[in-house]
Amino acid sequence: MCHGDMATPPLAAAPALEQRESAALSERLNWLRAGVLGANDGIVSIAATVVGVAAATSSVTPVLLAGVAAVIAGALSMALGEYVSVSSAADSQRTIISGLRSRLVHDPDDALDQLAASYRSRGLSAATARLVAEELTSHDAVAAHLTSRYHLAEDEVVSPWHAAIASGLSFLAGAALPLTTILVAPVEWRIPVTFVSVLVALALTGGLGAKLGGAPVARAVGRVVVGGTLALTATWVVGLLLGVQIA
Repeated sequence: MCHGDMATPPLAAAPALEQRESAALSERLNWLRAGVLGANDGIVSIAATVVGVAAATSSVTPVLLAGVAAVIAGALSMALGEYVSVSSAADSQRTIISGLRSRLVHDPDDALDQLAASYRSRGLSAATARLVAEELTSHDAVAAHLTSRYHLAEDEVVSPWHAAIASGLSFLAGAALPLTTILVAPVEWRIPVTFVSVLVALALTGGLGAKLGGAPVARAVGRVVVGGTLALTATWVVGLLLGVQIA
């Protein structure tokens, strides 16, 4: 009896602890992911815009106007896209939680069977799986099902506003580099200087994104640098051709 009482608290506390840790990690990764993607997009899209315009004209004003317009439109688009994407994910998570609560009320026995089955699928014997399911259900049935069957915590539903703000602000931060570089650099050097600064920044954001996702850093950096080079080269060629035609 004593042993049984001592064994129950760790089992009962496990889902709550997993929920808190998972929710905190999910929130941090959500912010970082949106930030890295936003910065990367800001660097590439604004650099491509200003390099294309700078290749067509030596005047600073068209580059400034095109760059500022692209920054405003890009930041708003990035924030809106992130908001819509995360809102859809959050709606799906809320639907799962709502459906689970309803099932626990209307058919608790079936829900318990499903929870026990999820533990059996991980290698527990039928008796042990049933015991674990019953103990966790008695403590917090919703948390037990979400953690085991859906790998989700109830307070893990991400905020679309947080993601949108992080994405929009990071886009602005990334966009500031190519726009500032091409405006302050001497006219004859502004395109190559912007090329170099942008590729260095892309390497840093690509490496950071790979670290956050646990992916190979070198491969991620190579992809983003090659992609950035192609984007800048394409817009530079187009701007150069248009500049020649206009002249």
